[in-house]
Amino acid sequence: MIIAAADGSSLSNPGPSGWAWYIDDDCWHAGGWPKGTNNKGELFAVLDLLRSTAQVADQPLKILCDSQYVINAVTRWMPGWKRKGWKKADGQPVLNQDLMKALDEALVGRDVTFEWVKGHAGHAMNEAADERARAAATAYRDGTSVDHGPGFGPADANGSVIEEIPVTSTTGSAPSKTSATHRSAEQAGRPQPASESSQPMLGVEFDPDIDAVIGFEKELLLDKVRSDSNRVRELLHPQFSEFGSSGRIWTRNRLLAEIAPMPVRVGFEPIASDKLADDVILLRWRAVGAHNSWLRSSVWQRMDGRWRLLFSQGTQVP
Repeated sequence: MIIAAADGSSLSNPGPSGWAWYIDDDCWHAGGWPKGTNNKGELFAVLDLLRSTAQVADQPLKILCDSQYVINAVTRWMPGWKRKGWKKADGQPVLNQDLMKALDEALVGRDVTFEWVKGHAGHAMNEAADERARAAATAYRDGTSVDHGPGFGPADANGSVIEEIPVTSTTGSAPSKTSATHRSAEQAGRPQPASESSQPMLGVEFDPDIDAVIGFEKELLLDKVRSDSNRVRELLHPQFSEFGSSGRIWTRNRLLAEIAPMPVRVGFEPIASDKLADDVILLRWRAVGAHNSWLRSSVWQRMDGRWRLLFSQGTQVP
């Protein structure tokens, strides 16, 4: 069983806000927004935890939370809200509805339990999550760098911490496994400023379209999807192309013919996202392995009501 604490923070409520989940000092994640509420931070911490642990979804997950609102929303109120079209008993729309819908989707097929813990009462894991969430909120207030933490990576048979590798052509020398815990680019000396100049991948303002596209991008990293040509075909635009880091140009048919699970995985690190138009989104992110990293950009286009990957490019970092 995975046991994690999740918490949120808002300095003015609403105001500069942060979220974080914490398993131990080598396994935690944090982020935030220039303006948000404490409840939004609490909900997003749980959502990011569910998504971060999706690669080990067969393991039970216990979430320690000091928010009765979050626990009740997820375990008691959500079924009724869904039946009423995401409206409360008084007919008013559910607050944080986009986050609630995303949580509802992320919980499908998962064995998740919640345990309430009293906040600011000395519970070690809760205090660790709260400290990181508040640090993210403070960074957005002050315009300083946000420490996003190492994230989550399951151990392989040799105890190595491994994460996803891009489905498209992140090529070159394969990153080797390492017995050391994987650390993020921020931990390695590349912190990201808490700036409003571009929307962080985890969202300055929660946008369901960007959130959906991020989910699809991550889906393309999973071995079970790489083994399912039909699902890959659904995610790729008919005019898909990619300029690979090796210089190779990929088309949709070429990629479908050669796609296969990769023996070694690397991590997904967000950089920024931009909604170029109502139906066009640009994602910028970094793929990080034990000894290699790549800068990635992806253009997603909504076609017939569904998001498809239109263009992708990778550049290996020296």
